[in-house]
Amino acid sequence: MKSKPSAEMLAMGVVALVLLLPLGGIGLYTFQKHQWAQARLQELEPRYARMVGLDAQRTEVAEVLAQARGLRGKYAYPADQDATQAGNAAQQKLRDILSSAGLQISSSQVLPLKAGKGYDRIPITVRAEGEWLAVQSALAVLSTQTPVVVLDDFDIQLVGGLGNTNPRFQPKLAVNFSFSALKEKP
Repeated sequence: MKSKPSAEMLAMGVVALVLLLPLGGIGLYTFQKHQWAQARLQELEPRYARMVGLDAQRTEVAEVLAQARGLRGKYAYPADQDATQAGNAAQQKLRDILSSAGLQISSSQVLPLKAGKGYDRIPITVRAEGEWLAVQSALAVLSTQTPVVVLDDFDIQLVGGLGNTNPRFQPKLAVNFSFSALKEKP
């Protein structure tokens, strides 16, 4: 003869099930969080390894950064210098270079600042006259200057036209230069 489960046993089973259900939910939630954390750790492990490597090379990185900061001074005027002062300094340097190369400066002008990425460009225009050899000499000396002054454009014209030149003498040239000096942004 089979015994029927009593109502008490059935009630205790339902109570046990009700009590175990939240524990099962907590266990499932914990398991999912553990799986998520493991996936994040695997995702972050290469980044962490790179950071540990960079930390181990901290002194070398600091030396390279110091070198790079030192080299910036060769290419651009410092950020703490006023743009007008930097433009005037570059203009005076250009006037000196062109004059010492044998060109006669007729005019020079510092134009308004142009914003760039990481640097501001200070446009400078110079008009000069002289022989071709003087132009070549000025361009050769220009490449050795620091901070660097970039030659953006230049236009050469023959003074008086081709028909009025004496073939025995070097013709006189009128040259319009467009330069740019770089200045660090603050």
